[in-house]
Amino acid sequence: MSDKILHSLEVEQALLGAIILDNTKIDDIPSSLQSRHFIAELHQKIYDVINQIRNEGSVADPFTISARLHSDESFNAAGGKKYIIDMADTVIGVTNIAEYARIIQDFYIRRQVVEISENAIKDAQTLYNSDNGQDVIDATEKQLYELTNEIAGNGRLVTFKEALSVSIETAAKAWKHKGDIIGVTSGFHFIDRMLGGFQNSDLIVLAGRPSMGKTALATNIALNAAKAKLEKKSGGAGVVFFSLEMSSEQLATRVLAIESGLSSDKIRRGEVPKDAFAKFETVRQNLNGLELYIEDTSSLSVTQIRNKARKLKRQKDIGFIVIDYLQLITASSGSRNKNENRVQEISEITRTLKGIAKELNVPVLALSQLSRAVEQRDDKKPQLSDLRESGSIEQDADVVMFVFREEYYKERKEPTAGSEAHEKWQAEMEKIKNKAEVIVAKQRQGPVGNIELCFDGKLTRFSEPLKQ
Repeated sequence: MSDKILHSLEVEQALLGAIILDNTKIDDIPSSLQSRHFIAELHQKIYDVINQIRNEGSVADPFTISARLHSDESFNAAGGKKYIIDMADTVIGVTNIAEYARIIQDFYIRRQVVEISENAIKDAQTLYNSDNGQDVIDATEKQLYELTNEIAGNGRLVTFKEALSVSIETAAKAWKHKGDIIGVTSGFHFIDRMLGGFQNSDLIVLAGRPSMGKTALATNIALNAAKAKLEKKSGGAGVVFFSLEMSSEQLATRVLAIESGLSSDKIRRGEVPKDAFAKFETVRQNLNGLELYIEDTSSLSVTQIRNKARKLKRQKDIGFIVIDYLQLITASSGSRNKNENRVQEISEITRTLKGIAKELNVPVLALSQLSRAVEQRDDKKPQLSDLRESGSIEQDADVVMFVFREEYYKERKEPTAGSEAHEKWQAEMEKIKNKAEVIVAKQRQGPVGNIELCFDGKLTRFSEPLKQ
């Protein structure tokens, strides 16, 4: 492939020089820019090193960058520290950094399209192989689709007001605080009392098996914190919700159900009463100004999350970060080594998330899947040991909470109707109906214990029992 006109070393040098001159400018670079988009391998290394240094909370300058690359042959061949200094010295201004990033990405896209096209031509002209013509088309389409997703992503940052234009309804009464807290409120009195609220610089992990209600509980918590700020109540905070699995509209529909008392499934299918839209409009008005921002890009690296969070902290003064969920994050902005141990990747991710919490001085609530080992036990209640497959989650987290619903498992073991066992099963089901437990299994500076909540699956709504 000829790439004589499909790159600009000068633009790459200008972008790197601008970052070295003013590290905060990296926050203005689109999060989709990755090191592999640079044509020069040395520039790829420099960009990665800058991100590494910044992620550690240090300043990336000619000295710190050179210290990381001092043994690299290509770096030394280019002039070493002098090369870094020259890049910074030749920068005229740093106002065009976003445009530099766009140009670098554009050249990368063009190079990739040329490579994909050349491969397609080569495969199409090779008649005597195991592939037929349709296979060539399928392979080419797949590569182009992956390229499109890689660059553009399929999400965007939207205000909650914008998300509610698709799904809105009446607001539930604000949860009334029954005591002072010193952190961000969860909106649940007994969780707040045990934790003192979510503390700045803490990494809180909320884990559970599928269908336990992790996303539902995180959505409830994010909404409660943002509403508390809107209503000028204790523990309120602006919230950014990184939703790597669900779209902003899906999350908003869940809030619609929480606030209106209408089934989220019925809202989605349009099976709502005539007065529903009047309630929706009421919600639009009641939650107008809610500082809840949803980033629903489905694939983000931990570095991209850090950069987006930094920018939102500066522009919107967000005070709480929610991430759904940890295992969907990739370890770095660079190319992932397919042979790299995923346990090591998760360890890097949790360390970086803890670093984000400390750097921005906000609590970070990260959802996490649990090991399948839970399903092999008679007692399905999760334990800290169920996190161990994921490396340093337990080590890095300041708080580890599990959400558990015994009802989910019990209802799948229904005995034959009419039998004595069935009657006993019905009695047990009645006792645990709509009950959920939040298990605080680790708290670095506080007590652990179990907290009972009520869960309405149709509304995806958690609430506190009348008596506890």
